[in-house]
Amino acid sequence: MRILILGCGRLGARLAMDASAAGHEVAIIDKDPRSFSRLPGDLNAVIVLGTGIDEDVQRSAGVETVDTFIAVTDNDNTNIMAAQIAQKVFHVENVLLRVYDPARAETYQSLGLTVICPTRLVADVIERELPDFNLSSDMTGL
Repeated sequence: MRILILGCGRLGARLAMDASAAGHEVAIIDKDPRSFSRLPGDLNAVIVLGTGIDEDVQRSAGVETVDTFIAVTDNDNTNIMAAQIAQKVFHVENVLLRVYDPARAETYQSLGLTVICPTRLVADVIERELPDFNLSSDMTGL
């Protein structure tokens, strides 16, 4: 599988290492050159310095031939825009993105994007572990 990851923070770096170790072809984009220091020197991956909302940057990372695009920067807006470009412009089959804001997560999920919302996931775990502590009444205000 060919995977393009946007964001080389702790999560993006871990995903790149795990995917490469599993034999997948990996490319990773980040706008901060220091972020790539999280990657081992022998990682078999294409590394691209740039912003993921730039179509030319996505092209230089090979977006036109990837099976999966994963946006995990620390910025919801960047993740949403980059994921939409991958989906709508480059027709990437599997597009996943991290969105911290639960209200936005629901909106973009309804547009056909696979949205992972850590805020909602953690709240769900807490609710499961503490049944009398109900957070699900209104997570949209977070």
